[in-house]
Amino acid sequence: MESLTITRVAHATVLIQFGRVAVLTDPWFSEKFTYHPGEPRGIAIDALPELSAVVASHGHYDHFDVNAFRAYRDLAVPFVVKRGIAGKARGAGFSDVSELDPWETREVGPLRITAAPARHGVPEITFVLECGGFTVYFGGDTLLIPELEEIPRRFPSIDVALLSINGLKIRPLFNRQVVMNVEEAAQACAFLAPRFAVPIHYAFTGGPVGDTLLLKHAGTPEQFMAQTALRAPATRVRILAPGARLVVEREDRPGVSSERDARGSR
Repeated sequence: MESLTITRVAHATVLIQFGRVAVLTDPWFSEKFTYHPGEPRGIAIDALPELSAVVASHGHYDHFDVNAFRAYRDLAVPFVVKRGIAGKARGAGFSDVSELDPWETREVGPLRITAAPARHGVPEITFVLECGGFTVYFGGDTLLIPELEEIPRRFPSIDVALLSINGLKIRPLFNRQVVMNVEEAAQACAFLAPRFAVPIHYAFTGGPVGDTLLLKHAGTPEQFMAQTALRAPATRVRILAPGARLVVEREDRPGVSSERDARGSR
């Protein structure tokens, strides 16, 4: 395997391809009254490649949309989720579902999936994905918490970190923050030390009603890029439009990796 390809679909749904081994994160392929991705989806369900695994960080609808995702052509695809939510995936027809808690692992062929700590409004995990000499960290919806500092001790060479940046707050809960903001995501880059960081979870909108009564969120990819330049200058931020790709070459390791193709990115 000579390269790692990251394709952003929308929100926190990302296609990660370690050569022919393809992983989809936090599938969300529908909309509800107060849940809108705020951007077009870069890949439709029926256009996805053959997936080696699907990972879901937590049970919120916009990260675990199993009712829509059951339109995927292979309901036997290995599905790896936070412990306690497998029943919903099985109820939607998925037959190979595993539950993990932090530092537990599952191997799917050459792919190694490790759950890492997280903190959100509901129980959550994040994921470290390893295959073919590449390592990707998927941060789900987590807040910046001290437990995340264990990740680089266990995985000292992270090629790409996928980090939420909209600092989501819940208005009815006195504006309680439940997702990292741009400064915190940049701070995470400082200790995770990924070669590349791709911001996710920033175009989402609750619509006029949701954003007025329920949610408060802010933070742009450009702000994250600027903060990362200050706090983690060795990490290169790539802003990917839906459907755009970042390709990280193997030949540049163990020094600084480079991108061969970041079509549609900034």
